[in-house]
Amino acid sequence: MGMAAPMSEPITTAPALDRADALAASDGSGKVLRRGEFVALMAAVMSLGALAIDAMLPALDAIAADFGVTDPNRRQFVIGIFLIGSAVGCLIPGSLSDRFGRRPVLFFALGAYVVTALACAAAWSFDALLGMRAAMGLLAAGLGVLPGAIIRDRYEGDAMARLMSTIFIVFMVVPVLAPSVGQAVLAVAPWRWVFVTVAALGALVLLWAWARLPETLAHADRQPLDLKSVAHNLPLTFTTRAAAGYVLGAGLTFGAMFGYINSAQQLIGEHFGAGDAFPIIFGATASTLAVSSFANSRIVERYGARRVSHTALVVFIGVSALQVAAAFLDGDNLWLFAPLMSANLCLLGFMGANFGSIAMQPFSATAGAASSAQSFVRMLLGAGVGIAIGQAYDDSARPLALALLLCSFASLLLVLFSERGRLFHRRYEQRKFPAMQEYH
Repeated sequence: MGMAAPMSEPITTAPALDRADALAASDGSGKVLRRGEFVALMAAVMSLGALAIDAMLPALDAIAADFGVTDPNRRQFVIGIFLIGSAVGCLIPGSLSDRFGRRPVLFFALGAYVVTALACAAAWSFDALLGMRAAMGLLAAGLGVLPGAIIRDRYEGDAMARLMSTIFIVFMVVPVLAPSVGQAVLAVAPWRWVFVTVAALGALVLLWAWARLPETLAHADRQPLDLKSVAHNLPLTFTTRAAAGYVLGAGLTFGAMFGYINSAQQLIGEHFGAGDAFPIIFGATASTLAVSSFANSRIVERYGARRVSHTALVVFIGVSALQVAAAFLDGDNLWLFAPLMSANLCLLGFMGANFGSIAMQPFSATAGAASSAQSFVRMLLGAGVGIAIGQAYDDSARPLALALLLCSFASLLLVLFSERGRLFHRRYEQRKFPAMQEYH
């Protein structure tokens, strides 16, 4: 592990290059990213998925009114169907990137994101919009998969967890600002222009990645694309005990978060009567994720991803129990609900990146396939749980509060399974590339 360096120092100034920069320096591309730009670009790629979800929240009423949708819970499918499409699509891009490299697969996903967002803007019916949203999630799923594989090409262990947390700090700006972006567009244009705005931002990220991102997968690590290889790589997520509990546990906790997102406009805007203040309140609760991601990036290498994430999960269960009590004893009090929800989301910042990095450790040779499989499981489970929570919405915070408690407790049991009953320990992983230096 190298000494800390300023954010502006190029990775390639070190005597020993990390794998990605060594490849960039030898392939004649001339593309060498400084660490700060690398963090920003990966965060921008990951953020497009969040933008496609959260920017839509203020527009759900207008979409439902335009298409004559009378069931208030049915409008949630604009969010839920995108998540389902993303989950199914996660199975494909990782294995393709293991064979052909990260860049071409990433560019396809970015291009598909732009095209399908424009198709959503042109939808002629609610069912057509849902179909376009499913296609958008399916074809652009690589935006959630490829950053994990690209980062895994460069880093491992607690260093990977720290970098992921740093990226999450930038990434979490989008859930905070996206509803306000959607609201601002609605103030001057119809809801269809929200999708046009999303497409335009996707096009900017595509141009940035095309111009600056080097290929990070070494030719020696490329895997053959055949059914036998895919069939071998993808199920390892389920059969590798050290990873399975973390992937499933993350799916459950993220499912509770998706349930909050699905029902947030109805819960905060209508039940609690926030009205036009909904984007501000939603953004304020989501902003705690950025704070905890920053804190995690500062402490994870000192205390270890396991100690930090296990502690956060136990505290999350306690906060969720308070959320249940608040929902049943004083369920109309926004100023009780919002701080507790903020605490729940804050704790996710100490869990998400750490759970993901722990689950990826056994798969250094097939990071793309592993990232695809793990993203598929997390997203499918999370989307299914989130849709169920959203459809259970009964004009109160009770279904969400109960789901937060049940999902977090089940996640704890799954983590205990992966860790063979032991929590809070620090396991040091053997490095595959001992000469590799990381700078942070």
